Order: sequence, then structure tokens, then C-alpha cells
Amino acid sequence: MRREIESKLSFFETWLRNQRYSDKTIVTYVKAITIFFGFFENTLPEQITIADFHCFNKDYVLKNRYSASYQNQLINAIKLFYLKVEQKKLDIELIERPRRYNPLPKVIPKEVIKKMLTSIPNLKHQTALTLIYSCGLRRGELINLKLSHLDSRRRTVAIINGKGQKDRVLPVSEKMMKMIIRYYRIYRPEIYLIEGQVKGQKYSETSLENIFHKYLGMIYKKHNFTLHCLRHSYATHLLEAGVSLRYIQELLGHKSSKTTEIYTHVSTHSLSTIRNPIDDFDL
Repeated sequence: MRREIESKLSFFETWLRNQRYSDKTIVTYVKAITIFFGFFENTLPEQITIADFHCFNKDYVLKNRYSASYQNQLINAIKLFYLKVEQKKLDIELIERPRRYNPLPKVIPKEVIKKMLTSIPNLKHQTALTLIYSCGLRRGELINLKLSHLDSRRRTVAIINGKGQKDRVLPVSEKMMKMIIRYYRIYRPEIYLIEGQVKGQKYSETSLENIFHKYLGMIYKKHNFTLHCLRHSYATHLLEAGVSLRYIQELLGHKSSKTTEIYTHVSTHSLSTIRNPIDDFDL
């Protein structure tokens, strides 16, 4: 039984790779399926029923108080596995899911970002963090960015196979491109724009997160921001500068405009122009 499941998992992983799913998604989905069938170790995939799904959801997911995001990942992985491997469509939408908490994006003040980026002494670190902010990149998009994706003449950068297997081309400011060229002439990366200590190897995600906390911590003591907040800040600062939500959606690579609209809730630019009733009081 274990061999049969391992064979199906291998097929599923190959299918995900052929469909250009990200490495992170592949690892997450394969692990989710492994956990699921581990829960039903004496049952073949084709023998599992909707009632079993409810049991797994109640006795594993909810009992262990896993997050709504993790729960959705599990369910999405299971649905896709059955559809593509077992060629069986499962109606598991009625499985109980906890209400998902949707926090507002955290935005770093523009002056704080400016102070941080201009004070970074290491040109590689400065280029990496500045590019994330100036183009609103996700962490993985920067790490996977190759030299061949840059066009210095047109001043553009191509994001290949971004989230949702989407490609997009982004404009690069003149200042940013000059920094990239200066960085390239000094560090001479071979394949990826930002490489690790070994030439031709990707920069570490952990290292990227660490340098962000290091430099922001020098400017903003005891902050609770993450690297991804640079992307949130980029979108919010564009909105406050009067850029259309439609353009911001394209720049960020959002599939739905509703995802982009969340930045209207964190932008205080328009709200700050509203006259408060007590402004007329002689206090």
C-alpha cells in the first residue's frame, strides 16, 4: 500500500513541476498529501470517502488548531491530487473551515524606508532591498530574478513564473537601473542578479530576511515589520501618490482587483484631508 501511495505522490510531484508550480507550492502540496494519507495509513486513496474528509478535518486540522491558511492549503492540495491523480472530482467544499482573519497590510513610513535604504553600506544588500521596494517584488521574485530578465535599454525587469504562474514586465526607475549597473560591475554575478557566496547560486531567503531586519532595526527600533512589508509599502505609497488602483494591480501581479483594493484601507492620505468637526471648536 505504501509503495502505491509513494508512486502516486511521485506522479503528483512531477505533474506539479510540469505545470510550473513554484518549488515552495510543490513542497507544501506534497507534504500535505503525505500527511493526509498518513492519517489514513490503512486505507487506499480510492477508498477514502467524504465522511473520511470530515474526520480528518475534525480530528487533525481543527483538533490541532492549525491556521485557516494551512487548512486551505491542505484542502486545495487534496482536491488537486484527486482531480489529477485519481481523476476524481471531490465535493469537499462543505468541510468546516474556521473564519479566516484578514489583517490589514503593515505599511512602513516612506521616510523610514528612505533612511534605511540610503544608509546601507553594502551595495549588494542595498540593491536587493531597494529593488524589492521600488518594484514591489515578492521575496521569491527577487531571489529567482536572473540577469537575462533585465533590459537596461528599456529599463524593465521581467518577472517570470511569479505567483499563480504569471509573468509580468515591470518598469525600473532610472536611479534603480544605475544602482543595478553599478552593483553588477563590482560583484559580477553570473546567473542570478543577487547571488549568494557561491557564484551562480541563488541568494538565501533567510539571509534576505535577515538583512532587512538588520538594517530596518538600525532605523526603527523594536519594529514588527517583515520583508514583505516593503511590497505593501510600495503599493500604498503609489496609491497615496495618486496612481490608479488598476495600474497598481498590474504592477503587483494581482489576479483580482479586490486583492489590490485592500490598500485603500491602509492609505491615510485621503482621510487626512477630511475636516474633523472639532476643528471648528475654540478649544
